[in-house]
Amino acid sequence: MASLQDIRRRITSVRNTRKITKALELVAGARLRRAQTRIEEMRPYADRMQELMTGTARAAASFRNLALMQRREVRRVAVLVVTGDRGLAGPFNGQVLRRAFELERAERAEGHDIAWLVTGRKGASTLRFRRYELAANWAGFADKPTYADAQAISHRLAELYSAEEVDRVVLVYNRYVSPLVQRVTTTDLLPIPEEVLGGERDDDAAKAKRGDFIYEPEPEEILQRLLPVYLETEIYRALLESAASFLAAQMTAMRNASKNAAELIENLTLAMNRARQAEITQEILEVVAGADALAG
Repeated sequence: MASLQDIRRRITSVRNTRKITKALELVAGARLRRAQTRIEEMRPYADRMQELMTGTARAAASFRNLALMQRREVRRVAVLVVTGDRGLAGPFNGQVLRRAFELERAERAEGHDIAWLVTGRKGASTLRFRRYELAANWAGFADKPTYADAQAISHRLAELYSAEEVDRVVLVYNRYVSPLVQRVTTTDLLPIPEEVLGGERDDDAAKAKRGDFIYEPEPEEILQRLLPVYLETEIYRALLESAASFLAAQMTAMRNASKNAAELIENLTLAMNRARQAEITQEILEVVAGADALAG
């Protein structure tokens, strides 16, 4: 059985830990409110961008000159995994990596090679530990990304796809739903998905759609300018969603840790009181025994 002094040391240690977890919970909660505001402001912009892409694509006569829209036989798939720079966030990093590895197994079963790209130190360290070669990785902005970060990632993906080093690009990230719910989401980035282009093409419908508007310059040229911006917007949206998800997961994890620490302190305090009572009882018995010995 642990001594009274050992129990007191453990209580002090747990109390110090609870102070840290409580502080992290409060910091994550404050930052989450700002991150939530950013993603709520970003979502309508991303939705309007997709609508603009759809309308322009329907009016375009041909996509043959647009590298990011060209579809070809898939031999190599690029998987972009969005993780955090730090831990202490519950299952945040683990669940997105788990989904990425499931995607890898499915693609390899179809005979496709995998090119790994990752944002966040936790994802990069996990992939390196598994001996995976990284085509690119970025870190340092997981919980507060900027549009410039999304541009850097977008340019690298566009380079890989345009050079035919990869034939498909898939994004895996945590989508923010609420402080308690973050959903792992898989999205095709390149080639641009059919639903963004307005579904299957119909040349007659495209001509009719084009007849309703006067395009200056031509829809194909507008689309060529929109494509990089659309890609940057989708990546920036995913980064913001992931940042909010990370802060929400960290806040929840630290709240649970603080709650568990409080319960542990309560149990240790009870054990300390019992140990102290046992010591007092033992001292009383020794005094009584000594008095009996003297009386005898």
